[in-house]
Amino acid sequence: MASAPSSSEPVPAGSRTDDRGVRAGELHLPAAARELVKIVVVGPFGVGKTTLIDSVSEIRPLHTEEHLTQASTAVDDLDGVRDKKTTTVAIDFGRITLGGETVLYLFGTPGQERFRALWADIAYGALGALVLVDSRRLDASFDVLGLVEESGLTYAVAVNTFPDSRHYPEEQLRESLDLAPDTPLVECDARDRNSSVDALLALVEHLIDLNARAVAGEVRS
Repeated sequence: MASAPSSSEPVPAGSRTDDRGVRAGELHLPAAARELVKIVVVGPFGVGKTTLIDSVSEIRPLHTEEHLTQASTAVDDLDGVRDKKTTTVAIDFGRITLGGETVLYLFGTPGQERFRALWADIAYGALGALVLVDSRRLDASFDVLGLVEESGLTYAVAVNTFPDSRHYPEEQLRESLDLAPDTPLVECDARDRNSSVDALLALVEHLIDLNARAVAGEVRS
């Protein structure tokens, strides 16, 4: 990938779109597509992964949601998400085209420990990860961040905002999440398409930058 496209043109001009600006009913890749990139969207239970993929996908998203039952209360931590009624049990899947040439395949992963066994299969072949966190319960993100780092995936962090979210200085968030200085940290509203696209662009730009630095290093050596 040579450059990051603008979030103002996430799909090719002239495509039929719905009221969210998402291409309506389009299943086929744009003819200009050159870069096909797998991205995983990760984060703790109830952080907004399904919502983010829903908001940006240019195709009808695939969801594997089931209703929470009494049987899951012993294993699913509902602290901070008491109003949540459903949970992803396999994957969420969506697709978005950036700048007409770069196509992101988005795979949302379940956030509970009991689905950890799915991680290796879902993350296989991914170029990077967008990690969603909730500032009201930052500690819920530690295990997910550890899992992403163990996998070796390049990642960006997006703080999903909720009506009662607590706002912290960036330096405090970085320290709390133990982020490397060059790891992108952005704020987003997973319900808002432009905001979610910008979060994905932060990851794409980071991947491009790392790739350029790696190529430059190879040239110098």
